[in-house]
Amino acid sequence: MKRKSVISGANSGIGFQTALALAAQGDHLILICRNKSRASEAKARIISAHSNAKVDIFICDLSEQHSIRQVGIKLRDQFNSIDVLVNNAGGVFGEHRFTSDSIEHTFALNHLGYFLLTHELMPLLLAADKPRVVNVASLAHRNAQFDYEGLNPRKANYNSWKAYSLSKLCNILFTKKLAEIYSNTGLTTNALHPGVVATNFGNGGPSWVKFLIKLPFSKWFMIDDKKGAETSIFLATSDQVAETTGQYFAKSRQKQSSAAARNQENIDSLWDASLKLTYVETFGEPVAP
Repeated sequence: MKRKSVISGANSGIGFQTALALAAQGDHLILICRNKSRASEAKARIISAHSNAKVDIFICDLSEQHSIRQVGIKLRDQFNSIDVLVNNAGGVFGEHRFTSDSIEHTFALNHLGYFLLTHELMPLLLAADKPRVVNVASLAHRNAQFDYEGLNPRKANYNSWKAYSLSKLCNILFTKKLAEIYSNTGLTTNALHPGVVATNFGNGGPSWVKFLIKLPFSKWFMIDDKKGAETSIFLATSDQVAETTGQYFAKSRQKQSSAAARNQENIDSLWDASLKLTYVETFGEPVAP
C-alpha cells in the first residue's frame, strides 16, 4: 500500500523537493498550497519527473484558521488515514499585519498553522500504522526566549526577525508536547533545521534578509533547496528514526535544541495558548464549524 504523505507549502523550495523525493519513493502525495496555479505547476513537474506519481492538491491559506478547518474537513472526507504530515509552510515578513483571526501573521502561519493542521488531521494520522509528523523549524530558534506576550505583538513592538525566531522556537516546543501527549500511540514527531537555504523564502522579509540572500558570496554559506530538504525526507521516511520522537535534527542528525526549547514551562504555556487562540477544546478531536 502506498504511503500517504501530506506536505504543506509544497509548491516551491524545500517543500517541493520533499514532495519530489517522496514521489520517487512511491508515496501518494497530498500537497497543501496557498496558490492554485503554482500548486498545479508543482504537480505537473512532479508527474513529469515520475510519471506514475499520484498527486492530489488542496488549496489552503495556512495563516487563516477557517481555511485550515475547511481543508481538514475535505481531507477527512476523502481519506481514511495519513502516514506522514510534513509541516513545512512558513515565512518571514517585513511588514506587521494581523490575520482575519486578529493574530500576527508570522505566528499565525509559522506556528498556529502547524498546530491547527495537525489537530485537524490527527484522526487520520492515528488511523495509520506508525504515523509521523515532521515540523520544519530553524536554527533561528536559538535567538529567541519564550515570551507569552510576544506571541501576538502589536505593531509598535514588532520586529520581523524576533517574530520569526520566536515562531521557530514554538515549532520545537510544539513538537515536544505532541511527542509527550502521543507517546503511547505509535505516532512519532520530530523537528528540524533544514540549513540556510537559498530559496524565495525571504522575499517577503525585511530588507536586510533580501540583501543578504542576493550577496555574491551568499552561495558560500547557503545551500540549495534540494540539500535543504534532506532532513525532512530523512525524518519522514528513514527506519533509523522509526522509534524516535520529540527530538530536534539538523543534517539528518539529532542535535540539542536551545534551553528555551527544552523548558517544560515553555512547552506547557505555548500549548495552552495555542488551544486558546485556535478555540480547540480537545486537541486531535476536530469539530466541524
